[in-house]
Amino acid sequence: MDDPYHNNVNQQMTEGGEYTYTQGGGGQDGYPYQTDYPQQDEDAASDATEGADEDDQMYEGEYQGIPHPDEIKEARRAARLEAKRKARLTAQQQQQEEEESLPEQYETIMEDCGHGRFQWTLFFVLGLALMADGVDGFVVGFVLPSAEKDMCISNADKGLLGLLVYVSMMVGALVWGGLCDKMGRRKCLIYVLTIDLVFSFLSCFAQGYGFFLFLRFCSGFGIGGSIPIVYTYFTEFLQMDKRGEHLSWLCMFWMLGGLYASFTAWGIIPHYGWGFAIGTQFQIHSWRLFMFVCLFPALAALIGVVFMPESPRFLLENARHDEAWMILRQVHDTNWKAKGEPERVFTVTNIKTPQTQEDEFIEIQSDTGTAFQRWTVRKMTMLQQVMANVMSLSAPELRLQGLFLVIVWFCMAFSYHGLGVWFPDMIKYMQYEEYESKVKVFHRERVERFHFNFSLVNQVHREGEYIHDKFANIEIKSVKFEDSLFENCYFEDIKSTNTFFENCTIKNTVFYNTDLWQEKFKNCRMENTTFLHPKKGCHLNFLEENDIVIYLVSFLGSLAVLPGNIISALFMDKIGRIRIIGGSMLASSACTFLLLLSFSQGAVICWQCLFYAVSVAAWNGLEVISVELYPSSKRYSSRLAL
Repeated sequence: MDDPYHNNVNQQMTEGGEYTYTQGGGGQDGYPYQTDYPQQDEDAASDATEGADEDDQMYEGEYQGIPHPDEIKEARRAARLEAKRKARLTAQQQQQEEEESLPEQYETIMEDCGHGRFQWTLFFVLGLALMADGVDGFVVGFVLPSAEKDMCISNADKGLLGLLVYVSMMVGALVWGGLCDKMGRRKCLIYVLTIDLVFSFLSCFAQGYGFFLFLRFCSGFGIGGSIPIVYTYFTEFLQMDKRGEHLSWLCMFWMLGGLYASFTAWGIIPHYGWGFAIGTQFQIHSWRLFMFVCLFPALAALIGVVFMPESPRFLLENARHDEAWMILRQVHDTNWKAKGEPERVFTVTNIKTPQTQEDEFIEIQSDTGTAFQRWTVRKMTMLQQVMANVMSLSAPELRLQGLFLVIVWFCMAFSYHGLGVWFPDMIKYMQYEEYESKVKVFHRERVERFHFNFSLVNQVHREGEYIHDKFANIEIKSVKFEDSLFENCYFEDIKSTNTFFENCTIKNTVFYNTDLWQEKFKNCRMENTTFLHPKKGCHLNFLEENDIVIYLVSFLGSLAVLPGNIISALFMDKIGRIRIIGGSMLASSACTFLLLLSFSQGAVICWQCLFYAVSVAAWNGLEVISVELYPSSKRYSSRLAL
C-alpha cells in the first residue's frame, strides 16, 4: 500500500551518511532540513546570536500571516471581558426594570390585602416598642435625684450619665442602621429589645456608679435602633393612602411612654419603704423598683414581635419570593376573615423580585468550603452590603433631598430635646430664686445653754456664738454658718441637706451619729472635736429629693403631645407632609420666642406644653416623609443618616 507521505518526500544520502529530505520533488518550494544549510560550529552560532534579545526576534509565522499565540490569547481575553460586560449591563438593566416595577406591584398587592385586623395588631405591638423607647427617655431624669444621693454621684458624673446615654443611642443607630436593611426589620427589632431588656434589668441592681453607667450605656445601644425600625417596619404593611394617618397615630405611643413613666415615678419613687436590703452592701431602694417597672412595655413588645412576621417588602427586595408570598397571603386572609369575607382568595401568583450579584455569590459559597468559611463569607459579604448601602445615600439623586432632611431633623432635635432638658432646670432655678428670696439672716447672735429640738430651714447665721448648746434629733436644711463659734456643743442624730460651716471655729464639740462630715466644713478650725459613728457617704431623703413639680411638669409635657398627634393624624394625608412640617415649625418658633418673655413658673409650664403640642406634628411629618423618600432597601439607612 502506497504511503502518500513517502510518495511526496524524496530521500537522498550524502557522502557523510546524512539524509536530505525534500517535499514535492525537492524543488524550490521544499523545506530543507540540516544539509541544506552549511553546518556551523557551536561557537559560531553563539557568536551570531550574542547580544540578541528574544523579544526582538521575529516570529517566523509572520511571513505567512499566522497570528502569534500571545495575540490569540489576548484577543480571547478581550472577547470574554466584553461578553461579561454586556451580560452585566443586561442584568443591571433587567434588575432596574424589576426594581422600578416592584413598588407599583407591591402597592397593588397591599390594596388587595386591605387594611384591617393584621395592621391593627401590628400597630399595638410596635406601639409598645415605641412606648418602651419613650419610657427610657424619662427614666434617667426621674431616678437621677435619688440615684445621685444613693451612689454619691457628683455634678460632673451626672452630666456624664446623660451624655453617655445619648452617645450609646447614636452608636446603636449606627450599628443597627445598616443591619436592618440586610438582616430584616423583625429580627433586628427583637435584638434591640432584648439588649435593652437585659441591660436595663441588670442596671436595677447595680450598686456602683461605674457599673451602673456601663449597663445604661449598653441599654441605650439597644434602644437606640428601635424607633427607626418601628416606623420602617409598620410602613411596609401600609397602603400609600393610609401611611401618613396611621404613622401619626403610632407616634401617640411615645406620649403614652412619658405618661407611664411619670405616673409610676410619682407612685413609686417617693415611697422609701417599698425597697429592701440584702445585708449592708446590697440595697434596693424604691427608685430601682421604678426602673424595674419601666421594663414592662419593652417586655410586652418583645413578646408581641416574636409572633409577628417579617416585612414582605424586605423579603422581596432580597429575592425571597416564597416567604414574602406566604406572609402576604396571611395578611390577606386575616383581614378579610375579620371583615366577614373568608371566601375571598389571594389571587397573586407571581411577584417579580430582583436578585443582586451579592446574593448569587452567597448562594454559590453557601455550598462550598467548611462551616466556618461559609459563615465568614456570609458575614463579610453582608458587611460589604451594609457599607455599600450606607454609602449609596450620597448618590446625586439622594444627596440634595437628604441634605434638606438633615437640616430639618437637626433643627427639630436641637430645639425639642434642648428645651426638654432646659425646662426642668428652669423650673428648679425659679424655685431656687423664690426660695432664696425668703432666706432668714441672723447676724451676731449669741445662744448659750439652749436645746435646739426644731428644724433649721433656709437660714444664714453670720458671726454667731453658740456656747454649751445641744442640737439633737433635728433636720438642718439649706443652712449656712459663717464665721461662727461653737464651743462645748453637742450634735446628735442630725440629718442635713445643703448645709455648710464656713470659716467657723469649733471647740470641745461632739458629733454623734450625724451626717456632718468633712465636706460640710470649709476652712474651719477645730480644737478637741470628736466625731462618733458618723454617717459617711450619701444618704437618701425622699421627702426633699422628690419634688412633685418634677413629675407634674413631665406629665403635662407628655399629655400636651396628644392634640398635636390627633391633628397631624387627621390632616397629614389631606394637607400634605410639607405643610404640616412647615406650619408646626413656625408655631414652635413662636412659642420659643414667647418663652424669653416668661418670668414665672406658670408661664414657663404653659409655653412648654404649647411647644410640645405644636412641635409633635413636625416630628410626625418628618417620620412619614423620611420613609417615603427613600427606596425600601435604604429606608433604615436613610433614617440612620438623618
